[in-house]
Amino acid sequence: MRVASLRWWFENRETGQITIAQFPNWPLWGIAATWLVTALAGSSAPGPAASWARTGLWLYWAGDEIVRGVNPWRRVLGVAVVAWQAGALVLG
Repeated sequence: MRVASLRWWFENRETGQITIAQFPNWPLWGIAATWLVTALAGSSAPGPAASWARTGLWLYWAGDEIVRGVNPWRRVLGVAVVAWQAGALVLG
């Protein structure tokens, strides 16, 4: 029963294979790019804009996982990222 439960969490509903992570898609590439811009720009003009863009990309990616995630694990991961980003926005 325990193995079946774990399989339910991680089984890709489209392929039947176990899916924990997938090759980065465009929002994740954008997050990486904005992180790099922020790291290089610091507090100069592109830095804060890149930081806001990164937050938006995280929320877009998370929303996409919640709506179209291939298994419950991916959907829960999306919810966790929304909570993380909302907490970061509220707490500053």
